[in-house]
Order: sequence, then structure tokens, then C-alpha cells
Amino acid sequence: MKKKWIPLVVVGALAVTALAACGKSDDKASESAGGDKGNSKIGVAIYKFDDTFMSGVRAAIEGAASGKATLDIVDSQNSQPTQNDKVDLFVSKKYGAMAINPVDRTAAGVIIDKAKDADIPVVFLNREPSADDMKKWDKVYYVGAKAEQSGTMEGELLAEYWKAHPEMDTNKDGVLQYIMLKGEPGHQDAELRTKFSIKAIEDAGIKVEKLAEDTAMWDRVKAQDKMQTFLSAHGSKIEAVLANNDDMALGAIEALKAAGYFKDGKFLPVVGVDATAPALQALSDGTLLGTVLNDAKNQGKATFELANVLSKGETPSKDNTGYDITDGKYVWIAYKKITKDNMNDAK
Repeated sequence: MKKKWIPLVVVGALAVTALAACGKSDDKASESAGGDKGNSKIGVAIYKFDDTFMSGVRAAIEGAASGKATLDIVDSQNSQPTQNDKVDLFVSKKYGAMAINPVDRTAAGVIIDKAKDADIPVVFLNREPSADDMKKWDKVYYVGAKAEQSGTMEGELLAEYWKAHPEMDTNKDGVLQYIMLKGEPGHQDAELRTKFSIKAIEDAGIKVEKLAEDTAMWDRVKAQDKMQTFLSAHGSKIEAVLANNDDMALGAIEALKAAGYFKDGKFLPVVGVDATAPALQALSDGTLLGTVLNDAKNQGKATFELANVLSKGETPSKDNTGYDITDGKYVWIAYKKITKDNMNDAK
């Protein structure tokens, strides 16, 4: 009897100890995440870490949070199911707020439902959820820039150059023959930048002809491959390249370099969006005609400021975030045209 009774006591004691330890661990996690309002914990999910622009946004979030809050920043690896799992993890850890750069903007509704059920405010950034999803809960916010503005500015950069440099019309037909490199199909930035860049050129009184258009998924290497194909098909007929972001513009430039451009007076205008560091270098080198500043620093800072205020149970306003909030939900960061002449503004 003793041999059987003693192990049962030991097992019971160990079970009680284990349960007590688990209880303490959960209490500490809760306190770290939201209980200690002086240093809230915020979960941040980026759609993929190796995106050049989002790397800048991520760095800005980290810089803004220094000494103010604890961040858990995760890579969604361009997979919405992976990001959903990360959100579940944030919820299980009872974080004070979440900042989500969605892989798929149409999945925002699912994330909002998870956040609402757990009463964890959420700030979306850079990829805007639908208006209906944004209305699901009063603790949902968005930080980004209006894609139509960036497209308009991109088109204006090319229109201004066309008017100042008649030699750009290489076949002298009065029509701008162009190539379009698009981002992710269905992404609002890709669609709106494409549409409004061409509209701005036409609004400037310039006739256009699209020689080719294809997606390169925001990716430099894919854009280089696409541009090589376009050069093989259209060659010297191409008079300009518009890209939905700088990485794709830089990929196009690499293909053009291989074809003999940007030396011995052979030039082809290429414009992009984001004003990333590599793009600014290309401006300095004279290979990129222009770009549009997508302000990573302020997108990151605004995202953190909203999430931090929300994690403390407060309502964001200009007074406590430093940013104007439109319709009680949106923080819009303005774009700016950047050329070699004003590239220090982007720096």
C-alpha cells in the first residue's frame, strides 16, 4: 500500500505545482502585454520582411517604439494563412494592440473578427481593407497613402519630361509608347497607380499607346525578366517605362543596362514609386528619371502611435498621436514627387 500511496502523493503535488506555475506564467504574460500600461506589448505582422519598402516601414515602427512599448514583429512570409496564425498568437498572448500589414486585403474581415472577439484594437497599414470591413468595429484603424495620388504624380513626372525633351518621341509620331510593370494583381495600389499614372499623362494632353503590360509582383528580379521579354518584342519602339514601385523600376533598369542603355547618350525614362534608398541611388546615377516618395518613416511612426494609444485604452486623436485622423479611422500620409533635383527631401 505504501508503495502505491507515496507516488500518488508525489504526482498530486507535482500536478498542483505545475498548475500554479502555469497560472503565474499566464498572469505575467497578460501583465506584459496589456496590464502594464507604461510599457504595452504590441504585435506587428508584416506581409513579408524582404519587401524593400516595408523594411523601411518596419524600421520606422521599431524606432518610434523605442523606450515606449515592447514589440513582437513577425514575418507573414507572403502567406495569409501564416499571417492568420500570427494573429492567433497575438490574441493568445493578450497583446494590448495589433498592427497588421495584410498579405491579402480581402482577409482583413477575418482578422477584425478575431481582434473584436478578443477586444484587441487593430491598426492596418499600407494595404487598405475594404470600407465595409473598416466599419465592422470602432477599434479598427488604417494608416497608408492614397494610391491614386502616387499614380497621378508618377504620370506627371513622365509628362513633364516628355514636354521638356522632344527627343523622347523617338519615332516622331506624337504618341508616347510605354511599358507598364504592375504589382500584385487586384492590389489596390497596383490598380490605382496603373490607372491614374496614364490618366495624368493623358490629362497633360499627351497621346499614349501601351505596348505591353504585365505583373512583376513588386519584385525586382521578376521585373528584370519581364523587361527583357518586352525589349525582345518591342525594342526601340519603347519610349518609357512606368512601374508601380521602385523595385520593379530598378529591375527594368537592369534589363535596359544589359541592352546598352544609360551609356553613350542612350537613355530611356523609367519612373517608379516609393523613393527607397536603392531608387535614390539610381536617381543619383541618372538611370531612374523619377519616383514618388511613399513616406515609410511617417507610415511606420503613425502606425505605432495609433497602436500605442489604443493599447492603453485611449481613443487616438491628433493630440495624442500627432497625426490627423480622417473619418475617425484613417491616417493619410502624403506622397511627393522626387527627382534628382530634390532627392534630399526623400533622404
